[in-house]
Amino acid sequence: MTRRLLGAAGSLAGAFLLVSGFLFLVPGDPVDLLLGEQATAVDRDQLRAAMGLDRPWYAQLWSFARDFLTFRLRTSVPPFREAVWPQIARALPQTALLTGSALLLALCIAVPAGTAAAARRGRALDAGATAGAVAFAALPRFWLGPMLIVLFALRLKWLPVSGSGTAAQLVLPAMTLGLPLAGFLTRITRGAVADALVEDHVRTARAKGLSERAVVLRHALPGALVPLLTVLGLELGALLGGAVVTEKVFGWPGMGTLLVTGIERRDYNTVRAVVLVATFIYIAVNALADAAVAAVDPRARSSR
Repeated sequence: MTRRLLGAAGSLAGAFLLVSGFLFLVPGDPVDLLLGEQATAVDRDQLRAAMGLDRPWYAQLWSFARDFLTFRLRTSVPPFREAVWPQIARALPQTALLTGSALLLALCIAVPAGTAAAARRGRALDAGATAGAVAFAALPRFWLGPMLIVLFALRLKWLPVSGSGTAAQLVLPAMTLGLPLAGFLTRITRGAVADALVEDHVRTARAKGLSERAVVLRHALPGALVPLLTVLGLELGALLGGAVVTEKVFGWPGMGTLLVTGIERRDYNTVRAVVLVATFIYIAVNALADAAVAAVDPRARSSR
């Protein structure tokens, strides 16, 4: 446990230093963006001092870390009294709803499709499921989102183009995030179930006279959950990364939209805070995935 906590703290510190380094290297002056190049030197110096940009870089980082940990963090651009944590508190549930819906959609497609393909290995169903999985996994989300808007919102007029608050507004962004993930997880599930079907305990179940359906569902599929759970923890990063573009395309008020808005405004405090919260969520979900693997697989539990 101590090693895990130290690793999490190191990951958060690394993410903080990395994103801060990139922000310092970003071309363009936030003061020029806010005031324009025609502003007087006095106005520029006053705004720079108000934003804290006149201090050394280590002083800026220390000030951010102190305010972030004490929940007193404010935006680094006008209005300076706008608190960052309430914005994150509003955006985080929206991103959790979107990524959770996308993950549920992916699992509802991948587990049945991958299991059926493994049970009929080498047949037409297997070939079709594998081809479909490869096609979905190769779909770029920045292209899939606009195509879904054109088809379901503009042509068929079944779903709204953007926004949040209703189930209908959730469908298109969840499909944009979930369909490529479903293709990837289908291949993982197929491979895991196919490997489990040749295990000794599965052969024993067949020898006892159980039906093929019972053999697959009761003996092969539970063993395939271990690699699937491991991959799910790792794929959270892909979901969070894809949510940045997806939320912006569909006007979804989540963490991705907050991050992009902070980058556009040169609001360094908001950008750092969003990245750190996303990193913490990624670490926490991976820890939960490890715990789930240990609960499902006694071998993983005994090795620990």
